[in-house]
Amino acid sequence: MYSDKEILKVSHYFRINNNIFLNHMEFFDNLEPLLRSFWYIAIPVSFVFLIQTVMTFVGADAQDGLSADFDGDFDSDGPMQVFSLRNLINFLLGFSWTGISFYGIITSKIGLILASTFVGAFFVFVFFLIIKQIRKLSEDNSFRISDTLGKNAEVYLTIPANKSGFGKVLISVKGSNHELPAVSSGDLIPTGSLVKVIKIENNNLLIVQKI
Repeated sequence: MYSDKEILKVSHYFRINNNIFLNHMEFFDNLEPLLRSFWYIAIPVSFVFLIQTVMTFVGADAQDGLSADFDGDFDSDGPMQVFSLRNLINFLLGFSWTGISFYGIITSKIGLILASTFVGAFFVFVFFLIIKQIRKLSEDNSFRISDTLGKNAEVYLTIPANKSGFGKVLISVKGSNHELPAVSSGDLIPTGSLVKVIKIENNNLLIVQKI
């Protein structure tokens, strides 16, 4: 059984929370309809956005969130999925808080809605750029010489004929330029020539042929 003192504490707790709730409801009831609508959108959307953001950065949302939303939304090789849940949340976040922030500044309701819509669309674009950069940082950019196979390169130091010696080539792999030793099984290949990597020997030497 609970003591009278404990019952009074519980009763007092619920009374305080009930008063807070009623004050909040009274606050919303006194707002103009458009401003009240902005608040009704902003509160749940902000909560969902925080959850999505935390899940994204801890990696729990990496596959479903990043791949589905962002590869599909803006990658020209994939289907356009502009109306994804994540993009909708980002749009409504910018839309609602812009409406709340500028309600007393922009007197025209139509102008306020248009401005809020523009900022909402801008939020979608900015968040896409942020996620794109995060994905680039998480990519494996470590260099593997096997990645050069079949790629074109430019001769940096003349490559002697018939594997009688080796020269060097400049080759781009994953956006980075690398200077690597190369040999030719055919004729001499002068500096500045374009070549193609046709084979790799000893895991460190490129066999190339002139294009």
